[in-house]
Amino acid sequence: MLSRRDEIERSGREGTFAVTSPDIEVRTAHDWEYYKGTRKCRLVLDDGTITFFWRAHTLTVLFFITCALAYVTFFEPISYDTSFNTRRGILAVMVMFLVFGIMTTSDGPFRRPHPIVWRFVFNISVLYELCLIFLLLQSPDDARRLLKHIDPTLGVELPEKDYGGSCLIYDRNHTDPYHNVWDKFDGFVPTHFFGWWLKTLILRDWWLCTVISIMFELLEYTLEHQLPNFSECWWDHWIMDALICNGTGIVLGMITLKYLEIRPYHWRGLWTIQTYSGKLKRMVAQFTPYSWVEFDWRPLSSFKRWAAMMGVICIFLMAELNTFYLKYVLWIPPPNSMNLIRLIFFLLCGGVAMRETFEYLDNPKCKKLGKQAWMVLIVIITELLIVMRFDLELITKPLPSMIALLWLTFGTLCIMWTIWQFGYRGKIRWGFGGQPLHSQDSGVSLEPEYPQNSSDSSLDWGTAVTFSIKDFVDKKDE
Repeated sequence: MLSRRDEIERSGREGTFAVTSPDIEVRTAHDWEYYKGTRKCRLVLDDGTITFFWRAHTLTVLFFITCALAYVTFFEPISYDTSFNTRRGILAVMVMFLVFGIMTTSDGPFRRPHPIVWRFVFNISVLYELCLIFLLLQSPDDARRLLKHIDPTLGVELPEKDYGGSCLIYDRNHTDPYHNVWDKFDGFVPTHFFGWWLKTLILRDWWLCTVISIMFELLEYTLEHQLPNFSECWWDHWIMDALICNGTGIVLGMITLKYLEIRPYHWRGLWTIQTYSGKLKRMVAQFTPYSWVEFDWRPLSSFKRWAAMMGVICIFLMAELNTFYLKYVLWIPPPNSMNLIRLIFFLLCGGVAMRETFEYLDNPKCKKLGKQAWMVLIVIITELLIVMRFDLELITKPLPSMIALLWLTFGTLCIMWTIWQFGYRGKIRWGFGGQPLHSQDSGVSLEPEYPQNSSDSSLDWGTAVTFSIKDFVDKKDE
């Protein structure tokens, strides 16, 4: 099977696909018609073997749930411990919600290792959002006491920890001259590395990952007057975090992306494979992607795409900052497992959310934002509202005058550049996805015409796909 890169070379149009169009030709970064299999050739080969693993088992689930409830009804003695009954009742309600959710919610864009896994992830995000709303309506003290039901060690105010201190890399007055460096090597170093490796697989863009990595380090400088643990040595910010941990994770992530882009995706049913080694390889491959979509965000292709990319960066940074502020206001120490569980949750949900966001921005036929992307967005907003409600005084501490001036200058330059790029140069390009090039019925140009076969990469607008003029007009921005 040909990879997308081979298809590009075969098409001879350097990043575009030739498609016949009855009404309007539109260019997008990805060939969605080819990916979804609406053409004669499919991107993914699958023999469609139906096995026990892929069948719905609603009656089986109903039988086991009934048995579990019947056991509690007839064989388990009644407990008069109110606290125990309350905790167990809430847990049972959550489990029942998840079971019902994974049976009834629709599949997302990911199919491996099984669609039910991603249904479970989506319903976990819904359940997490419900818990956040409940916390939002509590007082800070009550919210912290509620968390003690999950982990009895919580509910204790966190000591302030300053990661700055002495910033000498080589301390000649100490028995170990590099003790300041070794002190910074803790459990957060592998967390940074593996975190950015996985984030690169989610964002699938070196430029976007690098911008977010640098921006977060700048935000730590900016907000260290609010949270003491943002105060770090300069070499901790830029050498250990940005360069070594984040940078190495991004590089490894890009290497993984290159492999996934050229990997052939040809799936066979497990029972159609004759050899045991083939069956074993197929079982391991079940945990790899069913297919792969390259993300070409193309932030300069239109004003709305540029604005959307700025929004993605802001939302991503907000999710990162919420990690630290929630720990502070809810008194959750950094080593606590709840922090790691939350990060794993965001990685799983974020992978689906970014895939849905990219299709919404790039595919003109995609009319609405995906459900997982919507849930991730509302979860991040609710977390921020909890921080604001529980400690508004903390996050409203005024910025130092010099920091405020630098950010004001940076914001002004961004606005001026945006006006110059999309206004002054006469290239105001609206729309999230591809841009209309011409109408075959009227022959009226809808955009400035560019040479179709130009070798200038700046004129490459992406994949050519088609849809009717009504579809383009009816596209609503949400």
